[in-house]
Amino acid sequence: MPIYRLTDDLIFPPVDGAEDGIVAVGGDLLPERLMIAYRSGIFPWYSEGEPIIWWSPDPRFVLFPEKLHIPKSMRRVLNKGELRVTLNEDFEQVIAQCKKVPRQGQEGTWITDEMELAYIRLHELGYAKSVEVWKEDELVGGMYGVDLGNIFCGESMFSNVSNASKVALIYFIQDFAKRGGKLFDCQVHSDHMVTMGAEEVNREEFLGYLNQNPSA
Repeated sequence: MPIYRLTDDLIFPPVDGAEDGIVAVGGDLLPERLMIAYRSGIFPWYSEGEPIIWWSPDPRFVLFPEKLHIPKSMRRVLNKGELRVTLNEDFEQVIAQCKKVPRQGQEGTWITDEMELAYIRLHELGYAKSVEVWKEDELVGGMYGVDLGNIFCGESMFSNVSNASKVALIYFIQDFAKRGGKLFDCQVHSDHMVTMGAEEVNREEFLGYLNQNPSA
């Protein structure tokens, strides 16, 4: 099946035609297109030098807040109180750090300059949110993603000291649940998120949650 190529029109093809999870290529990262994508269960993921690739994988990897698993080792870290957590205090530094952190098995980063600027713009518009983890006055960990109301689409996280990204995730999920959050979208499988309670759902089920969600 040929890959669908986006035009200047702000539309995407149906995700059930995705070839190995790829919905379309091309287009741009304008806020309007990005929000249409996220509300349709689609996200961009590509490397420098490639066209923008739009994905809707099946199955989808998600974490339901009520199923968050906090290992005993992490409870000890949290109880020590050495790390302080904030929300939306320094989005630009969080995404810059996520961009710099080396990833095992990956060369370079998928957070291109274009993507970094696009998500900073989404943050300025109130859609992209960040979590910061501080040790004294130093930013040592964090994560960011796109807020769709009762669903939050996690994009990337980083940790410059042991467990800092896990602290960010735990704090966010607990706060998200208090605010009525129903689902944290991890997008694709990761062993790290499995240990925190994430699981696979099929794409149709994930889209069902999106359709029930009062989007931001």
